[in-house]
Amino acid sequence: MPSLTRDEARQRAQLITVNRMEVDLDLDRGAEHFSSTTRIRFSCSTPGEATFLDLRAVSVEAIELNGTRIEPAAVVDGRLPLEGLAADNTVEVTATMAYSRDGQGLHRSTDPADGEDYVYGHLFLDAAPTVFACFDQPDLKAPYVVTVRAPEEWVVLGNGRATRTGAGEWELSETLPLATYFVTVCAGPYVSVHDEHDGIPLGIHARRSLRTELERHAPQMFEVTKQSFDHFHRTFDVRYPFGDYDQVFVPEFNAGAMENPGCVTFRDPMLFRGAATREQVLQRSNTISHEMAHMWFGDLVTMGWWDDLWLNESFAEFMAYTATSRATEFTDSWVEFGIVRKQWGYAAERAPSTHPVAGSPAPDAQSALANFDGISYAKGASVLRQLVAHIGEEAFNAGVTAYLRSHAHGNGELSEFLAAMEEAAGVELDGWSKAWLETAGVDALALDREGTLRRTTPTEHPADRPHALDVAGFTEGAEVFRTTFTLDGDEATVDGVDTGAAVLVPNAGDLTWAQVDLDEATLAALPHELPLVEDATARTVLWGGVLTGVYRATVDPRVALDVFTAVWPQEPHDALMARVALAFTDRIVPQFLPEAVAQEARGRIADAALTAFEDAEPGTDRALVAARVLAATTTDEDRLRAWVSGRSLPQGLDGDTDFRWAVVQSMSRLGLADDALLDEVEAADTTLSGRLAGLSARAARPGADDKAWAWSEITTNRERSNYELNALATGLWSSGSVDDLRPYAGRYVTDIPRLAEWVGADAHDRVATLAFPSRVVEPETVALVRAALGRDDVPSGVRRSMADELSKLEEALASRSRWS
Repeated sequence: MPSLTRDEARQRAQLITVNRMEVDLDLDRGAEHFSSTTRIRFSCSTPGEATFLDLRAVSVEAIELNGTRIEPAAVVDGRLPLEGLAADNTVEVTATMAYSRDGQGLHRSTDPADGEDYVYGHLFLDAAPTVFACFDQPDLKAPYVVTVRAPEEWVVLGNGRATRTGAGEWELSETLPLATYFVTVCAGPYVSVHDEHDGIPLGIHARRSLRTELERHAPQMFEVTKQSFDHFHRTFDVRYPFGDYDQVFVPEFNAGAMENPGCVTFRDPMLFRGAATREQVLQRSNTISHEMAHMWFGDLVTMGWWDDLWLNESFAEFMAYTATSRATEFTDSWVEFGIVRKQWGYAAERAPSTHPVAGSPAPDAQSALANFDGISYAKGASVLRQLVAHIGEEAFNAGVTAYLRSHAHGNGELSEFLAAMEEAAGVELDGWSKAWLETAGVDALALDREGTLRRTTPTEHPADRPHALDVAGFTEGAEVFRTTFTLDGDEATVDGVDTGAAVLVPNAGDLTWAQVDLDEATLAALPHELPLVEDATARTVLWGGVLTGVYRATVDPRVALDVFTAVWPQEPHDALMARVALAFTDRIVPQFLPEAVAQEARGRIADAALTAFEDAEPGTDRALVAARVLAATTTDEDRLRAWVSGRSLPQGLDGDTDFRWAVVQSMSRLGLADDALLDEVEAADTTLSGRLAGLSARAARPGADDKAWAWSEITTNRERSNYELNALATGLWSSGSVDDLRPYAGRYVTDIPRLAEWVGADAHDRVATLAFPSRVVEPETVALVRAALGRDDVPSGVRRSMADELSKLEEALASRSRWS
């Protein structure tokens, strides 16, 4: 079915205005299908003209336009032509729709813990026509009135306040104008906790089998919700406009969360079943704040078209980290941003699919899906930090408020946002915008031992980006200098640099968007000096310099491993501990080191984890992170068998089912998990999480038969959900010799594109990423994937996933070529 193009959207928006949407859903018709009746009232600026309605139904029972019947056969390729329009029009469509299993549209999932079914709507990016007939584009916003019929024991939630009007019958209050992709309905035997803040009714909801976890975590989530509301009300000076504020944790969700006005949906693994580190709680808190920021940037004011996606995501990212660092207990949240989000964004910048923050081409709605990446989020947020440094926070906040008020309940674009900022700041921003927002690429910064700071701009994306930043130096942990300034050329001599400092740190406060090249003396000093540096942000920059140096082939991965084994056991920040370890275990060791030395490297990581585990105070975040890394890397069969049996467990992990599964995953990768063990652990955990972990564990076993089974399940079993496909793909590539895995590189390029026949684009792109043959680091893999990228049968999103993963594999090949 064709994806709506930008030109089509503009033409339709010039012709019609949607005045009201009325949607009636009957969810009480079994597990496969539901009924949808839609009445749309819209006006036409040029009576007599024609347009089309978006509709992707299983069957269409009736269509009427202004009282005249239209034959259902008129719907072709998801479009219903509407001809001879009047000045004021009403179109009514009754259709049968299908529930999805891939996280898009109206997704229905059965909880294996109790057999209960749950439904939620995820209408992003262009899935709304699979739920109701609509004009599916972000600039045709309208108020919605939704009614729902559901099984009598179900609870219904949505964008408007839900009222039970009869047995199994619900009505949602009329909403303010919404874009189609923000509409949601959640229905099922959800359990709830409620609160209120500043006149706003609050609710948090989850599956019935997660009641214990919901009630345990709700107080902290309510606290962050309230703190975020207060922060945004102060910052924006515009009150939250959408009535009740419900947060619903739903199963098998494709994203982290979705900012549906008044009814935010989250992936329910965020309701941690076992022990959770401070970093995990921070990530959830930041996600709560991120989705709330969207109530203003995205929901109140929506981008006109997807090429201004940054007006949604960059702002939510920046505002969320600002809120958590200033209004919650997580005053160091920018540390997590630096080691997690910026590393994600830098990888996106190095990929061939890099694009500008703003104005990135999105010729159709489907192509925009690929730009929900580390550039639109992490780089965009970093660029906004630079804008604050450029014009001042007071002017920035004043410009934001003016923009929100002038575009409330409508749409905005880059030029309008910049105009509001220029008026508030009294400065011209065209040149700044072209350098930072409208040009792709990431600079590299290096501070040498003569005190010269150099900026290297990628030749393929030339730009003159001014960097507001600081540089610092440390010796024996003491900060011996720090200088703040703006680098507005290719190089500058920095006053006040103590060139004798053991460690020189460009961008020490992590304020700008730039990869850091560490000088040789600094890199050599890190094993001794890095543990002594108390400034967590500076350590983030130094760790990041090591990681990006490996990826860019400027740092020998063996040197990086030396730094890791010397420093990591002493790292006090749990986010840095967890994420740096993940970078080594999931990417650097299996990709950048040849198979012959990778096993020794994994042993060194396990030794470092054991050292950290034995040194950490039991029950602390450090102990928990170290235990998890140890469980993932050790080959100590006695320890693994004791832990999986519940013996000698680290403090705080008794009865922690997720930790038990982590141990089982490790045993599977080592070939120590037979069917009897997996059956036993699965029988003890009949939840959705347990089912997924069991699939991943079976796929992780190194035997050829296990790999063949996993690949067959991924590529031929059409009953697998999006989460099951992800679990299988993750497990398959986590173990096995390169010789055994090599055949799946060829099968990847032929089999994965075919999933488009039954898997939605969002889920398909994710599977294409996770199933990529990343362990087969060979030129032949490059040739296979490059050939596939030129084929017409590869969907655009899958092509983007393939190309981005290929760029990572080529980074590993370049590193091996230089350092082996």
